[in-house]
Amino acid sequence: MQILRDAELQPFNTFGIAARAERLARFNSADQLRALLASPELVGMPHLILGGGSNVLFTHDVAGAVLLNEVPGIEVVKEDLDHVWVRAGAGVVWHDLVEHCVAHGWGGIENLSLIPGKVGAAPMQNIGAYGVEIKDTFDSLEAFRITSGEVVTFDREACRFGYRESIFKREAKGLYAILHVTFKLSKYPALNTSYGNIRDELERMGINDPTIKDVSAAVIAIRRSKLPDPAVLGNAGSFFKNPVVPNTLVDGIRSDHPDVVAYPAGPGQSKLAAGWLIEKAGWKGRRLGDHGVHDRQALVLVNHGGATGAAILELSEQVLRSVHERFGVELEREVNIL
Repeated sequence: MQILRDAELQPFNTFGIAARAERLARFNSADQLRALLASPELVGMPHLILGGGSNVLFTHDVAGAVLLNEVPGIEVVKEDLDHVWVRAGAGVVWHDLVEHCVAHGWGGIENLSLIPGKVGAAPMQNIGAYGVEIKDTFDSLEAFRITSGEVVTFDREACRFGYRESIFKREAKGLYAILHVTFKLSKYPALNTSYGNIRDELERMGINDPTIKDVSAAVIAIRRSKLPDPAVLGNAGSFFKNPVVPNTLVDGIRSDHPDVVAYPAGPGQSKLAAGWLIEKAGWKGRRLGDHGVHDRQALVLVNHGGATGAAILELSEQVLRSVHERFGVELEREVNIL
């Protein structure tokens, strides 16, 4: 059980931000995490559980310990005629799980292909893309309660999922470390191809009767055409949430901008495309030295190399103010600011 001192965090966040932690250690089981928290070097020290670092922005060094969640494994824990329950370790790379399930013909998460990060972050963020969210296939998760060291189970209701939200980002923030997540997937999946450009991409690929493998391939192609690879250009994916606003506000925006991108979001409300708002506010492709807004997707803030987290945070503040002044819409960050 190795504990590093004054450790560099740049390799452990997809923004590629240089920050340091007083201590850094890894765990791959509840027992290892329990031993780390009880170790003389870490006992009583503040700590941060980190997965793939794909949805965080470090704005300063970490005063305490960063514990890397590397719980492994993918296994079938139950199945019936129509469904299979797949349990994955929190440290499994998310796209590796998607590929595993697609290869076995288990449907439900193929629309979430190529989302960066690890399995443990999926329920925390209720990750979603192309008309699908984790809550749609989520069965349960096992989490380590930091204060007691016991492992507890959360079902869907207990997770209190919302739009890119869960109990683990609100009242239970920092109180648990997710160890395993179980998904209920379909052996006879109903494909979701109506959202975004999936159908168009399938047509471009010459596919008329798609499988989940085809849908996954289409999503991967779309994401690669729009979003930067964090290994090449530092980023954390979508930095902002799509805002849900009253239809009256959408009508006002539409009077000046007939091309506004909006979707129904319940009685009297619509979900606006944050990327459209940011682009219309003039931010798409803007570069401010070593950081900026991506030139193909305005939702994505990028580190061109050497940017500080504080600089990227300030850029996000400028974008928030600009969109509010232009459209009267309050955007909210999706990325966790640390």
